[in-house]
Amino acid sequence: MKRILPLLTVGLVSFGAGALIPRPAALPEITMPMARAAQELFGLSFTEAQLDSTRRNLTSYRESYQTLRGISLPNSVAPSLVFDPRPLRLRQAMLVTTKSDVGKLPAAGKIKLPSNRDALAFYTVRQLGELLRTKQITSEELTTFFLARLKKYDPQLHCVITLTEDLALQQARQADQEIKAGKYRGALHGVPFGVKDLFRAKGYKTTWGSVPYKEQTLDEDAAVVERLRAAGAVLVAKLTLGELAQGDVWFGGKTRTPWDVTKGSSGSSAGSASAVAAGLLPFAIGTETLGSIVSPSTACGVTGLRPTYGRVSRANAMALSWSMDKAGPLARSAEDCALVLAALTAAGPDPRDPATMLASNTFRYAFDADVKKLKVGYVKASFDQDYPTKANDQAVLEVLHKLGVELVPITLPTIPPASLRFVLTAEGAAAFDDLTRSGRDQQMVLQNRFAWPNTFRSSRFIPAVEYIQAQRVRSLLIEQMDTQLKGLDAYVSPSFVGTNLVLTNLTGHPAVALPNGFTAQGLPTTITFMGQLYEEGKLLALAKAYQDATDFDQKHPALNF
Repeated sequence: MKRILPLLTVGLVSFGAGALIPRPAALPEITMPMARAAQELFGLSFTEAQLDSTRRNLTSYRESYQTLRGISLPNSVAPSLVFDPRPLRLRQAMLVTTKSDVGKLPAAGKIKLPSNRDALAFYTVRQLGELLRTKQITSEELTTFFLARLKKYDPQLHCVITLTEDLALQQARQADQEIKAGKYRGALHGVPFGVKDLFRAKGYKTTWGSVPYKEQTLDEDAAVVERLRAAGAVLVAKLTLGELAQGDVWFGGKTRTPWDVTKGSSGSSAGSASAVAAGLLPFAIGTETLGSIVSPSTACGVTGLRPTYGRVSRANAMALSWSMDKAGPLARSAEDCALVLAALTAAGPDPRDPATMLASNTFRYAFDADVKKLKVGYVKASFDQDYPTKANDQAVLEVLHKLGVELVPITLPTIPPASLRFVLTAEGAAAFDDLTRSGRDQQMVLQNRFAWPNTFRSSRFIPAVEYIQAQRVRSLLIEQMDTQLKGLDAYVSPSFVGTNLVLTNLTGHPAVALPNGFTAQGLPTTITFMGQLYEEGKLLALAKAYQDATDFDQKHPALNF
């Protein structure tokens, strides 16, 4: 976790949220006796070594508290969490459902089966769907093809936890029968896919990538599995994630990027990105709480969509942060991401996931939008910095300018979003409270200061008042963001420069990471396009326009291993 500079000097501080607040005086060091006393107060029993690692994290947490205390919070500012008194029964009864109308896709063009079947590995979802629709190939053939690639390359990439081979072949044969009978379900019908192994799939283990849960069977389907099955897609694999959705290290090793198998694929949607990049699957489902789609999309050079918070149901998925977790697709192109998002949202809100009830509109394609009429911001302060991938990012702005997009410089809210990161760790510690208190966290692979075991222990000391205050400051951040983005259709930011990644994960804005070049070492890079809340249609239309004008989304690794 990055340290937030403490406010230790005497003076005044303002974050644009209200009146100037006096800076607090320097606070004493958090000592071991203090940590022991706090532990006793909370009824905890960590070892001396664990408590010492925790103590150092508590200093960082306290610095965040000090930063947030410097922000004026009138009594009228409520937390960014809303209590819902309705039990599931009432949420289901009150659910209003309408038939989904996602609009029209651009014409697919005439797609032909390649003479070299290996080329299918890097066909898009749209292309494969057309081959299936026109009966040039069967779903069973396609499923067998991708299963073989998963088996061949997983020993080097370590991207698969479980192959769902029996289920996949059964679903593929069913898809073939339906297509043959004229019962075509749409662009995903018969197309193989994988899911991050924090989503449940009936009949298979759901390991969460973690040693304490590696034999866990949760015998029901996650909402994303249900909805993709309804679209006719074929589940072929449960893919790796860093333990409990952090990083790329899991109980079976480290997932690799196919661009350089000596390097990790980043995480936590590690296997999803690696498998798609290597042509082992045309698309996969991942999740993001604080970068877990954007980061592996970058390391593996795929297109990753993080939808608006609450857009995709997380029912029967592992929870890390109830107020920040988001599920979305990783694929070859923005158009593919749109196809998958349409399927994931076709059934409307899911009463099992109250966040889905917040959606103000249904997802619709907007590929017919005239990009010349779009007003797109760019985070000038971030682009002006000196950083390794600057040339690639500047070239993106030049492409958009040539496309006729109106580009305007923007600034982001002044509240430092990093000071709110402990919202995630507090919720994560609650989600895995039993793991921490039982001591089973000692079975996990990583045990350093910044790994989950110590983070969860540290988060047991976060006061409830500070958590609620952080959620109130988050409300201010949301309002500031809305003001800053007024009149824009979308905006562009370097993927990892500045505060944008943390900020938009806190505010829930949709983002798509797009391949935009390579480093001097030959590794892929991305840039991130952001959209207005619930406006993934316009966001993906802009992303597709960029990808139609470039060919970075069509690049793939040689797989010489």
